[in-house]
Amino acid sequence: MAGWSKAFPSPTLPGSSEPGGAPVSGVDAPPQLSAMRSAARIGTTLDEDTTCAELIREVAGLVGGAAAVLRLGREAHPQYEAVVGNPTVLPAAGWAAATAKEAAGGGEYGVVHPVLEDGGLALCVPLAVNGRPYGALVSGREEAPFTPAEAEVLARLTEIAAAHIRHAREYDAVSGMVGKLQRALLSEPGRPHPNLDVAIRYLPVGQNAMIGGDWCETVRLHFGRTLLVVGDVMGHGLEAAVDMNAYRSWLRYIASADLPPHRILRQLDDLASAQSERRPATCLIAQIDPNRGRVTFASAGHLPPALIEGRCRTSLLPVPVGPPLGTGLGGYEPATYRLEPSQTLLLFTDGLVERRGEDIDRSLHRLAGVDFEAAPGVEDVLDTVLARLDAGHAEDDVAVLAARLHHRSAQAHVQADRS
Repeated sequence: MAGWSKAFPSPTLPGSSEPGGAPVSGVDAPPQLSAMRSAARIGTTLDEDTTCAELIREVAGLVGGAAAVLRLGREAHPQYEAVVGNPTVLPAAGWAAATAKEAAGGGEYGVVHPVLEDGGLALCVPLAVNGRPYGALVSGREEAPFTPAEAEVLARLTEIAAAHIRHAREYDAVSGMVGKLQRALLSEPGRPHPNLDVAIRYLPVGQNAMIGGDWCETVRLHFGRTLLVVGDVMGHGLEAAVDMNAYRSWLRYIASADLPPHRILRQLDDLASAQSERRPATCLIAQIDPNRGRVTFASAGHLPPALIEGRCRTSLLPVPVGPPLGTGLGGYEPATYRLEPSQTLLLFTDGLVERRGEDIDRSLHRLAGVDFEAAPGVEDVLDTVLARLDAGHAEDDVAVLAARLHHRSAQAHVQADRS
């Protein structure tokens, strides 16, 4: 802090001004205190653009003039990306880019350069830290030239901003690596038999997330049957995605033995409970046999499936609910229903319907009240349900799967019934 005090041998820094030079009423703080307060208001986020905006806002207020940031790396057509205050008091952007690059290479804090308009002066400070230039802070005003103390203070503020920009870029780089890992984990579901029309949507919660603990899977079985699965690993983010990938791999391996859904859940539970670090998960399995027009379910702590009758009524199918996977408790039971050609099956995770502070029965009732009159295909069904339930603003990851007997399979199923 001693450096801050030495930078203010006299109250020459107008620390109580608004951008443009207008004094702030009721403010009588020492200049060094104003500068320290400004420093605390710079770098409040891990966003580079926000940090630059905070820097020029504070600088313009301190000097009573204009301030802008110039990004380096665009020397062919340099221009100020943002300006606070009167832009006419700022020097040409080309001069600022050349000066900032030269000053950053020489290790100087800033260079004062006279502005030809109205006899004002401008100050250019490299936006750099540890020898890495990110751009330049440029400030200008009409009233008086900048003093050495002011140049020192603005250099300190710019150095603080540059450090925050470095952290923001490092954070973006790490987020990019996480994104690549997430994409590697996000394998596509298998392809169902042609006798079944299937559509799947996945909406991860959060701006930087591409994948979480929710998942859907389809597995081809013998004799034209298809296994449909939705699951939800406890938690969010990369850790949940890793466990999700483990559950999906186990499922594909176990399903190759052509076991009924409740026995698949039992083996998944045994595998997960044997690994103490594995997170619990809910899961709903549906085994569809289009040739017989039947579907058999088994649930591990998951919400029930929905059945859409034609384009009108939606109902929830009761399925015995066993404990979540990973508990080692077992106790899963099957439930078999008739599946007509005009019906659409909907499997989903809780993020589709749950809302904070709302009872789950009420949430499911909202799903049952969705009108699917204008949804002729399975993709249209998903478009409708996601729009009507406002899934884009869900508070949790959303995974949803819609399935319907393919029209050719449905015709064969009807002919088999008649015979």
